[in-house]
Amino acid sequence: MTKVVAAAVQCSPVLYSCDGTVDKVCSWIHKLGADGVELVVFAETLIPYYPYFSFVQAPYEMASQHLQLLRESVEVPSCHTDKISKAAKDAGVVVSIGINERVGGTIYNAQLLFDADGSLVQHRRKITPTYHERMVWGQGDGSGLCAKNTKVGRIGSLACWEHYNPLARYALMADREQIHVSMFPGSLVGEIFAEQIEATIKHHALESGCFVVNATSWLSPEQQQHICNDTGGPLKAISGGCFTAIVSPEGKLLGDTLRSDSGEGACIAELDFALIDKRKRMMDSVGHYSRPELLSLLIDKKSTAHTHAMPPSVELLADEEKTSDVSKVKSRKDELPAQPHHRELQAHA
Repeated sequence: MTKVVAAAVQCSPVLYSCDGTVDKVCSWIHKLGADGVELVVFAETLIPYYPYFSFVQAPYEMASQHLQLLRESVEVPSCHTDKISKAAKDAGVVVSIGINERVGGTIYNAQLLFDADGSLVQHRRKITPTYHERMVWGQGDGSGLCAKNTKVGRIGSLACWEHYNPLARYALMADREQIHVSMFPGSLVGEIFAEQIEATIKHHALESGCFVVNATSWLSPEQQQHICNDTGGPLKAISGGCFTAIVSPEGKLLGDTLRSDSGEGACIAELDFALIDKRKRMMDSVGHYSRPELLSLLIDKKSTAHTHAMPPSVELLADEEKTSDVSKVKSRKDELPAQPHHRELQAHA
């Protein structure tokens, strides 16, 4: 049976710096790879940082903070994604990380999954930003609601409160994920957020019969104060809420769970895939315990686009119709009587 060593990393961003945060992420990848870790998971929008300002500022107050985040956000592909790809390849590890992705003037909450050879095997976007986040991020589509094969197994990913959408989770269950990557911001809302994260990821592990590797980010006291000074927001709004953990298919916490008072670190555990069979033998939610003839899910997995090219067959048909129309017009012209000035010219000749 397969056994995989996984790590969920709880770390702070280099606040307001995409370059600095990417370099820090790559250092973590190299360090954990050297320690024998095969899968490394980072937090939601760790690069360059989670938009904490949107939680404590009114829309008309957040213009400068929003523009700063836009400037520091990541394009895909770019030199920043190339650095992470190279780090994953050099370390020989699978890497999952959350980023603020910039496309023109829009930012998306995106999750990137790099295989151990450095290839980007999935690039998905959070389908619905939560509450205050809707002022910052655009909406994703259904193309990322699937699991991907990697060196360490079949991985599905969701960000934060996407886990409260049972149909989104079921899409990944039905796609036979073996490892579920879960990401939350951390240092937000308070300890009640950490309690909710624990309940959510344990439930998904039990329901899906897979391992859940969950990462939250963390803010140092100095960073918290910096954000408070920049936004005028209260400290309690960007405190607590950290719960970095790995959960077995039986809902058991593996490794050392990291909370808000743990600071930076990594929860490391061995994932024994024999536990997946052990759980699913009793309850397979997309197998013998399902009733697809009664309950099923319809998913639109098409990628959204602003322009759409016609299929070749349609273009050919359109060209034929244009040619046919021209022929019809020419035929009708031949059938028309000569115009008066034509007759005058003929008479003169």
